[in-house]
Amino acid sequence: MEEVIHARGHENVSATHASTFEVTTDDYLTPAGDCILAIGADRAPVDFDREFVTACRDVDATITVTVEAGSHRQSVTGRGDPALEFTDDRSAVGRTSDHVDGRTILLGAEFAAEGFDRDLVGALAAGAEVTVTVTVE
Repeated sequence: MEEVIHARGHENVSATHASTFEVTTDDYLTPAGDCILAIGADRAPVDFDREFVTACRDVDATITVTVEAGSHRQSVTGRGDPALEFTDDRSAVGRTSDHVDGRTILLGAEFAAEGFDRDLVGALAAGAEVTVTVTVE
């Protein structure tokens, strides 16, 4: 199963955060938002299909987020958890930790914003159109 989010990069994308990465529906980004990869997202966790959310709540679920911008593409994998809420209407957050809130879409991510390829980050900072695909197995 998969969910697709369309968004765009922003000149303030730095992707330097060590424990999270985020895609937001907000239409702005300050330099302090060092975990944010893309803004202007057309969907948030609250919009995800209930069947998809149920699958993500399985303790054995593998969740993969693929970020595509221009000719650049990178995936990061984490895991599901029964505590995942998918209730936030603004931001989708991947975490290397076990912290859960309404924004969290995966835990135990292989890496956070700082781990994304710098060429991809450059495309995001140049304002590229972004497709974020979230899959659960």
